[in-house]
Amino acid sequence: MGSDFKAIPLIDIGPLVEKIDDPGMVGDGDLLRVVRMLDAACKEAGFFYVKGHGITESMIVEVRDVTRRFFQLPLEEKRKIRLTPHTGYRGYQSLGENITKGKIDMQEAIDCYAHIEPGKYGDLGKHLEGPNLWPDYPSNFNVLLENYASLLRDLSRKIMRGIALALGGPSDAFEGGTAGDPFWYLRLIGYPVSADIPQDQRSDTGCGVHTDYGLLTLVNQDDDICALEPIKRNDWPDCLR
Repeated sequence: MGSDFKAIPLIDIGPLVEKIDDPGMVGDGDLLRVVRMLDAACKEAGFFYVKGHGITESMIVEVRDVTRRFFQLPLEEKRKIRLTPHTGYRGYQSLGENITKGKIDMQEAIDCYAHIEPGKYGDLGKHLEGPNLWPDYPSNFNVLLENYASLLRDLSRKIMRGIALALGGPSDAFEGGTAGDPFWYLRLIGYPVSADIPQDQRSDTGCGVHTDYGLLTLVNQDDDICALEPIKRNDWPDCLR
């Protein structure tokens, strides 16, 4: 990863979204331009904003709205879908239950995962088996979030196809026998204000400094709150730069 970028790049991935699955897309100038921009962003910054992604603004706003309304519910209502080992680590985590590097994160969240067929990964995947847990309120939460997750999975696949081309490989390099059967993770996060947790026991931010696992993270954050701060690190191992 580069360490001298001045701003997070903004990439219009419209041509990629529209054409990446077209067998005749090889040599398309607009698509190749997006691929070059992805290549530069991943090498120099490691982060990028996207527009032209195809998910409607109304859906993005509605997802934020129903999530916010869920977090405004009484704690006893939210804990009806509480995350535990018995739920496959799916469901609601209340404030104080998520810890990063030994410090309590000032956040609450709902965790959702890709469906895992019982026994598919043997004992290794058994602890993540089970259905996602959805709240009764708001009433449209389940349908909306499952549709949203489906759109994000397809968008992620298309972005990864562009990154595969940027690396000089075939567009499906991260699919099929090489890296097929993708696993996805959706986390809905709220950042409540609370003085109940002593300052020396909690993170200074909503979530402590960390790196995400997996190949790609998509973020939908509130317009008026800076909920994510990418950090340039010169002491990362070469494999993370």
